[in-house]
Amino acid sequence: MGWFSRKQAAPRRRAVWGIRREALDLIIEAARSQHPREFGATLRAERGVITEVVLTPGTIAGDAHTFINYHLLPTDPSIVGTIHSHPSPWAHPSDADRQVFSSFGHTHIIIAHPYDEESWLAYDHGGQRVELEVVDE
Repeated sequence: MGWFSRKQAAPRRRAVWGIRREALDLIIEAARSQHPREFGATLRAERGVITEVVLTPGTIAGDAHTFINYHLLPTDPSIVGTIHSHPSPWAHPSDADRQVFSSFGHTHIIIAHPYDEESWLAYDHGGQRVELEVVDE
């Protein structure tokens, strides 16, 4: 078989490729309710779709930070990353955000003020932007 007849492999889908609308709506409301402080939590996914926001006991929300006590999380492979809000209009990760991304999970969301369906971005463990499809289920 020559190289002309080889089939090209389909692009590999990320382990997490989507977020349920209900989970996104919860994130939006939680971020709005915490403003001007940051909101922070972890994310649970099933079959490649973020399905739940997991609140962790002892999480500390401040004006410019969120501290999640990861050691209080249950051992659960369905926890795939984090969500936190920025009270500013920029959903870009800080150096501290990138450090968390690289040490915990593989899918992270930042939602920025005004906390709506247009003001959030998702990132991988290296801080690179990824697209998440909003899934109506």
